[in-house]
Amino acid sequence: MAEHLLEGLNAAQREAVCHIDGPLLILAGPGSGKTRVVTHRIAWLLAQGACAQQILALTFTNKAAEEMRGRVERLVPGESVWVSTYHRFAARLLRQHANLVGLAENYTIYDTDAAGRVLRRAIQRAKVDLTPFSPDQLRSAISWAKNQLILPEDYEPRPGHPLGTLVKRIYPIYQKLLLDSNATDFDDLLLHVAIILRDAPELRASLDQRYRYVLVDEYQDTNLAQYAIARALSVDYPNLAVTGDPDQSIYGWRGANLKNILEFEKDYPQVRVVRLEQNYRSTKSILAVADALIAHNVKRKQKRLFTDNGQGKPVRLVTYADHYEEARDIAAQILDALQSGRRRARDFAVFYRVNALSLPLERAFREAGIVYQLIQGVEFFQRKEIRDVLAYLQIIYNPRDDETLLRVINTPARGIGRTTIERLNDFAIANSMSLVDAARDCRQVPELTKRATAQVAKFVKLIDGLVSVAHGSIEEMLGHVLAETGYKRQFEASDDEEDQQRLANIEELLTAAREFDERYPGPSRLDEFLEETSLVGDTDDWEAESDRVTLMTLHASKGLEFPVVFLIAAEEGLLPHERSRDKLDQLEEERRLLFVGITRAEEELQISRADKRDFRGQRKMTIPSQFLMELPRGEMEIEDRSGFGSSGGYSLPPSEPVRAQVRPRAKEAGTAGIRLTTAAELAGETCLPPVDPDEFTQGMVIRHAQLGLGRVTALSGSGAERTATVDFIAPPARRKFNLADGELRPIKQR
Repeated sequence: MAEHLLEGLNAAQREAVCHIDGPLLILAGPGSGKTRVVTHRIAWLLAQGACAQQILALTFTNKAAEEMRGRVERLVPGESVWVSTYHRFAARLLRQHANLVGLAENYTIYDTDAAGRVLRRAIQRAKVDLTPFSPDQLRSAISWAKNQLILPEDYEPRPGHPLGTLVKRIYPIYQKLLLDSNATDFDDLLLHVAIILRDAPELRASLDQRYRYVLVDEYQDTNLAQYAIARALSVDYPNLAVTGDPDQSIYGWRGANLKNILEFEKDYPQVRVVRLEQNYRSTKSILAVADALIAHNVKRKQKRLFTDNGQGKPVRLVTYADHYEEARDIAAQILDALQSGRRRARDFAVFYRVNALSLPLERAFREAGIVYQLIQGVEFFQRKEIRDVLAYLQIIYNPRDDETLLRVINTPARGIGRTTIERLNDFAIANSMSLVDAARDCRQVPELTKRATAQVAKFVKLIDGLVSVAHGSIEEMLGHVLAETGYKRQFEASDDEEDQQRLANIEELLTAAREFDERYPGPSRLDEFLEETSLVGDTDDWEAESDRVTLMTLHASKGLEFPVVFLIAAEEGLLPHERSRDKLDQLEEERRLLFVGITRAEEELQISRADKRDFRGQRKMTIPSQFLMELPRGEMEIEDRSGFGSSGGYSLPPSEPVRAQVRPRAKEAGTAGIRLTTAAELAGETCLPPVDPDEFTQGMVIRHAQLGLGRVTALSGSGAERTATVDFIAPPARRKFNLADGELRPIKQR
C-alpha cells in the first residue's frame, strides 16, 4: 500500500526511507535529495503504523522546517507531524517545564541586542574593567560555555586565561539578571532543555517514550547542547535517524561540533550507515570542481559524488582589476541574459563571505536596472521601530521583563528621563522587585518629583490598559499598541524619507501579524507570535518565487540552489577569512564554506577575485585565495580581465534609470492618516459601491453614517470575518464593526 512512497527513489534513498527501528546515519552529499528522503521516511513510518505524535523531526532553519512540513502533509494528508527547528522545539518544551529552571511559562526570548544590554548591566554590577577585551568577546565566551552545557556555578577558567577570569565573575550576574526578568537568550533555550532532560529522569523517559522516532537534519551543525537533547530523547527508543554531511559543516563559530557526526558510529555501534552520493542538482563540471576542492580536507567522511547530469559549461575563474569592475561585469552578464530572454532574474544568485561586500553589487545592479533582493536574515526584526513595537507585546506577555520595560518606558518620549529611570531601577533592586512593580509603587520612590511620579503612573496605566485587551488577534493587539502609545503617529506627520520607511516597516509588521492570525485562527497565540519573531532564521526573508536576483552570504546560501551562481571575492583574508589564518580546523571550515557555495549552482558557476578591493575603509591590493590553487584549473575556463576597460567587455546603458528595489516590504508609506473626501460622501450619499474589507488599514480615517468621523485603531480577522475597532471623535468613543457589513467608509483621497 505504501509502495508509491518509494517510486523515483534510487537504491540508497530507498534503503534510508525503509529503515524503521534502530539508529540510522544518512551521509547526504549536496543535491542528493536528502529532504526528499527525510520526508518520505516520515511518510513511510506513518504507513508502517507509527503515530504522528510519536515522530519528531528537527532541522535548523524555519524555511527547511516549513518545506518538510508541507511535503509530509502532501504525502500523508491529514497527519500532523511535529517538524520544527531545534530552537522552536526547545522553546515550546521549555514553556511546559520552565519551573524546573527557575522560569515562568511566559518567559521572554531576548534577541542579541537585548541580551547585550543585559550583559552591559551585569558588567556594571560586577564593577570590573574589561580592558583589553570587548563586551562582544565576553558574550562569545559565555555563549561558548552555554553551548558546552557549563552552568555559571560550574564555570572554571583555564589558568592564565584573563578573559575566563572575567567570565567567572560576570556570567553568574548575567544569568541572574535574565532569570529575574523571566527571560532567556538564544543559548539558554538549548541549555535549559538539555539540563532539564539531564536532571529530570522521569520527564526524559516520558518524552523518550512519546517521541519514539527522532529525525535530525543537518546533524553536522549540531552543538553539544543539541547533541545532548537528541541523545536524551533516544535512550529507551534509540530510533535516532540523523542526516548530514561533514563536508557542509560551516557553523563552528556558533558552537557546531563536527565530532557529533564523525563519531556517530561510536555513540551507536549498531547504526546503519547509508551514503547518498548521487547529485541531482549540478552539472559534471561544477561537481568536479567541488569534489577536487573538498578532497583537501582531512576531517571528513569519504564520499564519491557523481551525477547523471550533463557535462555543462566549464566553471569560470575570472580576475578583475577591482571590485567595481567585478560588480559591473556581473551586472552586465545578468543584464545580457535577461534582455536576450535566456534567463529570468530569479535564476541568478551572487554569494560573498561578508555582508559588506554587497555594496558595489547593489550599486551596479541599480545602474543596470536589475531588480534584486538582498537577503540579510534577521535585519527586518532588528530594526529599531520593529523592536520597539514588539517590546510592548513582550511587556504585555511578561511584565517581569525589566530589560524590555527599560526600552519602552520612554518610547515614544513621554517625559520619563534617565534620572527617573535610574531612581526606579535603584528602588527595584533595593526592594528585590521587578521594574514594573517599582513603577506601580512610584509614589514610594525617594527623590522622585511629582511630575516624574505622574508620568510614571500614566505609563503604568497605559500598560495595564494594553494588558486588558491582550486577548484578541495579534493584529488587533498591535493595533491597540500603536493607537494607545502614539508610536505610529510620530512618523505619519513627518515628510522625512527615513520616517516614511519606518512607517512602511510598521505596516509590514501588521501584515505579518495578520498572516500569523490567518495561519493560526482561534484563541490568541501571543507566545507563539513572539517566539516566531524572536527566532527568525538567516533566509526567512528570501522569496523563492520572486523574480529578482538574489544577493546573500555564503552562510545564508546553505540549503538553496540556483541555475547560475556568481561567487565573488575569492581572496586571502576574505575567503578564507582572516580569522582562520594558522588554524587548521577553521581553515577546513572555510574550505567547506566555499564547497557549499559551489554546490548551490545547478548549471553555471563563476568564481572571481579582484586585484584591488575597498574593504573596511581601505583600498588594498589583494592576494588570491589559496583555495583557487586547489581547484582543477585545467578543467576550468580561466580569464584575466584585470587589464580591460571599465565595461569589462560588456556595455551597460550609461543613463539607465534606477528601477531596482531592495526587498519592498510594505504598502506605500502614508496610506494611513487624514484624507480628502468628496461632498457626496460628506452628505451621506447612500448609493456608493461596497468597500472591500481589505481596503481598511490601521490608522485610517473613516466615516460612519450615524457616528461620524473616526480613526481605525485595530483590525482583526479576514474576509467576511474582518473587524475594525474605531475611535470616534464624538461619543461613544470606541466601537467594533464587522467590515463586511459596510457600515464604515474610508475617507478616500481624490
